[in-house]
Amino acid sequence: QVQLVESGGGLVQAGGSLTLSCTASGRTFSNYYMGWFRQAPGKEREFVAAISRSGSNTYYTDSVKGRFTISRDNAENTVSLQMNSLKPEDTAVYYCAAKLTARLVLFTRANEYDYWGQGTQVTVSS
Repeated sequence: QVQLVESGGGLVQAGGSLTLSCTASGRTFSNYYMGWFRQAPGKEREFVAAISRSGSNTYYTDSVKGRFTISRDNAENTVSLQMNSLKPEDTAVYYCAAKLTARLVLFTRANEYDYWGQGTQVTVSS
């Protein structure tokens, strides 16, 4: 089992930047495929970005490509989401998630992940 704790959320003006961090504890972090999801009020949780176990492969939903960057540090047991050029529609609770897998495939559905953090609020004002 792995425990995930997000940090770094907050209030930012449109066009600004935030960096979210997720720290994992419990098991070997490098065994986990990691993802970021977000959920806005009244909407379903949606995939934002994912990163392979080694960090060599990253994936993004179309709406954040070119603005968000996912990265991980397996020595520090952290995964980060650098968010630039933020828009009001990026407002949501952001969650990091972990999947224990050796498969080299893309996981974008929330129900494919095994562990979740508690979430951190990101609010972008116009």
